[in-house]
Amino acid sequence: MKTPLGLENIAASRAVELVGGRAIPAPRRFKGLVLLDGLEDPDGAARRLEELLPEAEYVLRVLGTARADLTELAQLAAELARGRIGPDETFAVRTTRRGRHGFTSVDVNVRVGSAVQEATGADVNLTAPDKVVWVEIIGPEAAVAITPGHVIWRKQRPGKPSVLKVLKRISFAQMPYLGEGSRPMGVRIGRAAQAFELGELVITPHEPVDVAELSDFLSGVLEGRESRFKIQERTYARKVVRVPVRLQDLYQFVRDRADEPLIATDPTGLTVAEAAERIEELFREGKRINVLAGAREGLPKGVLRFADLVLDLCPGLTFATEHTIPATVGALITCLEERGLFRAV
Repeated sequence: MKTPLGLENIAASRAVELVGGRAIPAPRRFKGLVLLDGLEDPDGAARRLEELLPEAEYVLRVLGTARADLTELAQLAAELARGRIGPDETFAVRTTRRGRHGFTSVDVNVRVGSAVQEATGADVNLTAPDKVVWVEIIGPEAAVAITPGHVIWRKQRPGKPSVLKVLKRISFAQMPYLGEGSRPMGVRIGRAAQAFELGELVITPHEPVDVAELSDFLSGVLEGRESRFKIQERTYARKVVRVPVRLQDLYQFVRDRADEPLIATDPTGLTVAEAAERIEELFREGKRINVLAGAREGLPKGVLRFADLVLDLCPGLTFATEHTIPATVGALITCLEERGLFRAV
């Protein structure tokens, strides 16, 4: 069983209660792992643990063991794959190597993958395989398991719509949050804009403001954007870009974008459900979508007249400024998804 780090003992104890046998938490001091043996019905035990033990992120029924040697692992995996992976199926190899060895996990994937492919005639599919060959190396020993591909939790799967292209079309115009707490508020807003990878974030004061206060807020925005960008750059397999941050007078912003869809957020507006058809129409136009959001005092009422749509995101409640981007973007995306628009935009 694979578990979150630090939960090995809890998972081991609960597993023994559920299926019996003997549990070894963190074998050879390798965290995030629990070994179970002495089971009367290993297949039934695996199913029961999957159903009843949330601490187990993956439950792998070991089909065979070998020394941590590339040749032995390739031979074992090929033998186990015959009859378990068909020639019309696809597969992927996932290796976790614990300890020091004269080879890498990639080396294992290549050797085992080649052997399984030769033995079964199946093709390799690293994105959405029908089967997964698991190679779990624990010091000098290794175990091999084969499971359906769907057991792997994936952020993106075939057929799952991607909202990134839609998000890139959104220009979010945010009035600045000034005064006490402006910098930390800026950090949260910048982080939110980068998290959604919006087309741009435009800070839009509507009146003369104190330069020092505005500077604190803008510094926070840039800091928040950068902190989130670094996380994305490190963890995403695709290229990530920094969300452009601009500064423009609110009224001038509205004038400049008179020919583009403009959505304002205000408690006087329609609910998302009431405005769903209009939201769809605006996004179907294929143009940049401009969203206006206030800060402490809300949007000036005169601006609302120029909006194509005014939305009340949560009737009866007022969002904190830091929640405006997640709430607004989340509501728009959910609406578009429900109307089946992602393949059309």
